[in-house]
Order: sequence, then structure tokens, then C-alpha cells
Amino acid sequence: MNAQEIVEKAHCYITEMGKISSDGLTSITRKNDGWTLSIEVLERKAIPDTMDILGLYEITMTNDGEFLSLERKKLRKRGDTEDH
Repeated sequence: MNAQEIVEKAHCYITEMGKISSDGLTSITRKNDGWTLSIEVLERKAIPDTMDILGLYEITMTNDGEFLSLERKKLRKRGDTEDH
């Protein structure tokens, strides 16, 4: 599978896991044994939207697009720009 197909599959996995709104792809890495992607997901909507809570998830997949793992790496407010 190519990178675009892997990204589309990863977004499908996030949706299936109950995380309705993926906010964007932050990284994608291809290794010999598969792919690792980091995707931000809207965890909680807030007003103003700079107070939205985003989760950063790491997804690992095989070269064929099979799901291997999903792990939330951190949470942050949308307005936070510092790395803690």
C-alpha cells in the first residue's frame, strides 16, 4: 500500500474506535515491517475552540494496512503551542 492508502485506513480505524473527528495527520513513518502514524483527534469540543481538547494517537500498521496497535500519547488544548 502507498502512504495515501495507509493514511485513509488509519483515519477509518480512528473512526471505528469511536474517535469521530480526526483533526489531522502529524507524522507518518515507513519502516521495513510497516507504518507508524501520529494523528490528532478531537477529544472534547469547547467554546472557544482554542480550549478544545486534542488527543495525539500513534497507530502502527503492517505494510498491507492491517491494524496492529493504537495508543494515545498525550492530550493538549488546541491553543497550547508549547511541548511539555
